Amino acid sequence: MTITERPYGSWSTPITSELVTAAAVRLGEVRVDGADVVWAEGRPAEGGRTQLVRRTPDGATTDLLPDGRNARTAVHEYGGAAWWVRDGVVWFTDWADQRLYRLAPGGEPEPITSEPATPRADRYADGDVAPDGATIVCVRERHTGPSAADVRNEVVRLAADRPSEPEVLVTGPDFVAAPRLSPDGTRLAWLQWQHPSMPWDDTELVVRDLASGEETLVAGGPGESVLEPRWEPDGSLLFLSDRSDWWNLYRWTPGADIESVVRIDAEIGEPAWVFGSARYARLDDGRIVFARWRQGRDGLAVRQADGTITDLDLPFSAIAAVRAAGPDAVVVVAGSPTAEPGVHRVEVSTAAVETLRPPRDLGLDPAQISVPEHIAFDSVDGSGAQRKAYAQFYPPASAEFRGPDGELPPLLVVIHGGPTSAAVPVLNVGLQYWTSRGFAVVDVNYGGSTGYGRSYRQQLEGQWGVIDVADCLAAARRLAEQGRVDGNRLCIRGGSAGGFTTLAALAREDTPFAAGADHFGVADLEALAAETHKFESRYLDRLVGPYPEARDTYVERSPIHHVDRFTRPLIVLQGAEDEVVPPNQSEMIVNALRARGTPVAYLLFEGEQHGFRRAENIRRALDAELSFYAQVLGFELPAEEGIEPVVVENLS
Repeated sequence: MTITERPYGSWSTPITSELVTAAAVRLGEVRVDGADVVWAEGRPAEGGRTQLVRRTPDGATTDLLPDGRNARTAVHEYGGAAWWVRDGVVWFTDWADQRLYRLAPGGEPEPITSEPATPRADRYADGDVAPDGATIVCVRERHTGPSAADVRNEVVRLAADRPSEPEVLVTGPDFVAAPRLSPDGTRLAWLQWQHPSMPWDDTELVVRDLASGEETLVAGGPGESVLEPRWEPDGSLLFLSDRSDWWNLYRWTPGADIESVVRIDAEIGEPAWVFGSARYARLDDGRIVFARWRQGRDGLAVRQADGTITDLDLPFSAIAAVRAAGPDAVVVVAGSPTAEPGVHRVEVSTAAVETLRPPRDLGLDPAQISVPEHIAFDSVDGSGAQRKAYAQFYPPASAEFRGPDGELPPLLVVIHGGPTSAAVPVLNVGLQYWTSRGFAVVDVNYGGSTGYGRSYRQQLEGQWGVIDVADCLAAARRLAEQGRVDGNRLCIRGGSAGGFTTLAALAREDTPFAAGADHFGVADLEALAAETHKFESRYLDRLVGPYPEARDTYVERSPIHHVDRFTRPLIVLQGAEDEVVPPNQSEMIVNALRARGTPVAYLLFEGEQHGFRRAENIRRALDAELSFYAQVLGFELPAEEGIEPVVVENLS
């Protein structure tokens, strides 16, 4: 094939916005039900709804939910664990009314919770079926008014097969998660935490004897995050804890000391933004298979019965779920730098992989895919002290085009959300949309990101808007100094918390960025503290400081108070129904830039919440952002793709 020279950014590509959404799914949780495997698929082509799919041993797959049903919960707004399954029966929370439904094989969904007086006031998640199958325990979030103070989170028990009034088992803590019944049904384990902590800060693991009511604080408390409790057949309890700086695996046995099960300098756990994470599984013979993040990528390992740990030789670099599937296998949701996530069955003894739900066949030439390089670079903290930060760097890649001699590619600095999240090296067609057009991309794991231990996560405490910005600037400048990107065409983009960092990085007189894209980001920290939902309503206490005591810091770090420093063009994209970062956050920054005459573009997407789920909106957001960069950086859009331009106000 002939390679054509064309300016960076203007390359045409088969990775169009249409390809990004065509037949695309977001694979979520996976469960093993006897010999069957069930998983969740978020489908942009179906309005972003979550469908459940069952695969039988003969390879046949069946969609379980009828048209119009959407297995998605609004607990914590981020949801997760909206469904569970046993013996062919599925229980799920429906997005439309947030009631809990039971779906028997061959039947129709039947509600087992009553309709609250206020629509969607009661929300359910993270359920566990009792050993005898008669009852369910789960998390219920009850909204009695419009503010975060009007929300109560509890563990409840209800009948599994008919409508009943839930019995409250745990109430009082600000938050609860992971209610799990012991194998004999006599004990209940759960996680709990209080404001202002988030679940990656300080949680407690509690066990209650359901007959006597006696409770035991198993682990956790100030300075320790506990995750993913799992009962073992003998009545002991496995859990993840970061007491060693890393989320590692431990075991509690009643009357005995806590035992370390897996102790490695790698991250097994992940921050509980959503319910239902599953990063390890116990096999029948006592072996434990676990995912572990080390030096910028995931892997799968097994703890043998004698305590030795063996890494499995697998192609995966990102693992979202691990479930036991028979005596010598696990089912995982996993992907690699060259393959989107799929559902796979892994034989533990041989590391043989059987693909149950393959990723899309994108039909791409391997030369079209940019494979990331995990990089470490020097940065500084708020006092100017030197420290290390990390990122995934993606060079431009095309099977058809190259840049002109002597020209360097523009750079997109990508900032993940959270901010306690991570840049993961798995094939993301939405990211390859940029690299295949001639952009370089650096996906930054700034201080505060997950995957590098608790101490690295804690670097952001009191420093949001400082450490994250410093690391994004350092990554961009380092790549420009190395001659890998064009230092005059550095751009920055991020969503949610990443949108805040984008705005903060642009609201500087010394910003190196030529332009930025803010996806539903935070412009006013004070407004966010007052308006956001319960789960995050005290998050800023740690990231910025207690409010109102630290009001001066909130004002100083809020981009809306520094619009006089904004000189670079900005595009803002926002969901109209976002409860996490409400639209007024975007509108206040857009209106301020309009008033100043700063170049700005704004797109508001009706029917979208925190993150875009509908295919048409995902496509428009990508193409509009590309059009914005073309106008700002001065390159031509590929005429053959027919991309609709976006209006950039005040751009001369």
